[in-house]
Amino acid sequence: QVQLVESGGGLVHAGGSLRLSCAVSGFTIDMWRMAWFRQAPGREREFVAGINWSGSVADYSGSVQGRFTISRDNAKNLVYLQMNSLRPEDTAVYVCAATNRDASIRNTAQYNFWGPGTQVTVSS
Repeated sequence: QVQLVESGGGLVHAGGSLRLSCAVSGFTIDMWRMAWFRQAPGREREFVAGINWSGSVADYSGSVQGRFTISRDNAKNLVYLQMNSLRPEDTAVYVCAATNRDASIRNTAQYNFWGPGTQVTVSS
């Protein structure tokens, strides 16, 4: 059974940091591209960051570039999102996703598997 389970969310003041984790079971992620998306109330799901199978190439949305870092540990089947300098507008449910398809890593429709998400709330 495939599962992606996010953890590490919570409430933090503006300027603070959080580290999200995504634990994957049911398949090994070493040949899969992985990504983080987020969805705030009343808004569409948006791409945050993505990483290729080896961890050598990462892509970030403009709003998080320079503040967030995506990484992966294929041996542990884990994906991380380090979030620094958090802002109130980063408040959302953060969701981990996996794809073995070749479309743009920002393309939501290509992802095979999704986690349920973890809530991140940034207070001003």
